[in-house]
Amino acid sequence: MPTTTDRPTFAGWLKGHATPLRHLDPTAPLDDLEPLRDLLEGARVVGLGEHSHFIDEFAVMRQRILRFLVERCGFTVLAFEYGFCEALPLDAWTRGSGTDDGLSALLANAVPIGLQDPLRFLRRHNRTAAEPVRFAGIDIPAAGGSLLPALTPVTDYLRHIDPETLPALQSVTTIAASFAGDSAAVAAPAWARLTTNEQDTLSALLARLLIRFRALKPLYLSRGDRHGYDTSLRCLEAACHGDYTFRAMAGLFAGDGLTADTSARDLYMAESLLWHLDRLGPTDRVVLMAHNAHLQRTPIAFDGHLAGLPMGQHLHHALGDAYFALGLTSVTGHTADMRRDETAPFGFTVHDTPLEPPAPGSVESAFAEAGLGHAVAGLRQARAEQLNGPDRIRMQNIYQYTQVVDAFDGILSTPASTTTNLEKP
Repeated sequence: MPTTTDRPTFAGWLKGHATPLRHLDPTAPLDDLEPLRDLLEGARVVGLGEHSHFIDEFAVMRQRILRFLVERCGFTVLAFEYGFCEALPLDAWTRGSGTDDGLSALLANAVPIGLQDPLRFLRRHNRTAAEPVRFAGIDIPAAGGSLLPALTPVTDYLRHIDPETLPALQSVTTIAASFAGDSAAVAAPAWARLTTNEQDTLSALLARLLIRFRALKPLYLSRGDRHGYDTSLRCLEAACHGDYTFRAMAGLFAGDGLTADTSARDLYMAESLLWHLDRLGPTDRVVLMAHNAHLQRTPIAFDGHLAGLPMGQHLHHALGDAYFALGLTSVTGHTADMRRDETAPFGFTVHDTPLEPPAPGSVESAFAEAGLGHAVAGLRQARAEQLNGPDRIRMQNIYQYTQVVDAFDGILSTPASTTTNLEKP
């Protein structure tokens, strides 16, 4: 029986188990992705990550894998790190609503994290598909930047179902509008400048509305339909989780936040994904695009301090092996360093930052040592073999410490990454 010292290094294991990929062209033939079919067997939800937003290679890889999963494996839904409520008109657009050039207006206020190309692919695909591929949002509104995208559909619903609540909703909307932004980087500091009375009034009114919404469910259903109730409740829950996130982010920025307090957003995303699954058919399968830090199955920690419980941890507990988390990373190149700046669009600036050579013990170092270019490796076998794997993975230009073999079910690595030029038309 082999001893621990007889086991291969992780880099050596990768040489025998990783699959090289031939193309970065999103329109190229998909044959080199065929090994993914066996890797993802049994998965109902496949998460496609990225160690940083605004990276060209990650966008292309995810686009190619989306094509493969839809065209060859029969996946039927694209879920994205995008607002649950804002996604409703986008789903209609992908299925033919509006004009081809109407997408820019629908995404005018959205942080540009690579949503346009996947949506355009779905619209083209759906023109000739026997069954359309749906689009689903899972996030709190405006990436934690505003409650208004959630409050608008709730107000429209309650205007007909329970008009007595409209004065409370108007008070909530007035406060929410006073600090609304396009991301949490804008809204959290603005929320912190509200008076304590305004902050507490907002939270109290949202909690009262949510409890009433649930308590009067039979009455609401008698006045409307189940879909309207379920969707509006999910939007109200988005507003409540968004409100909690303002407090959590303000505390994080001020340096006095509670442990792992921003986890409320990840919980909402996980529950939203499960909400969609509950309403899909038993054969429907979902491609889920989000940051690695949302997809991973293990807690997020920095310098030994717990920072968050990610969506992927909740999904793994709920779905078991039917959830597959595929992390995307790069050995070298550049990354997009996001720096807070309230005067900038979306409340941050993106800096093209060179990456240092991969650190010893990182998954990136193992891919470099294995001499692999663009390649994908499944990690479930390594986990079953109790292989001593890497203990860190890139997150933008730093490392997050975690047992990578436990955190992800697979890793797709590119030898170099390039920061997206956000000023290109």
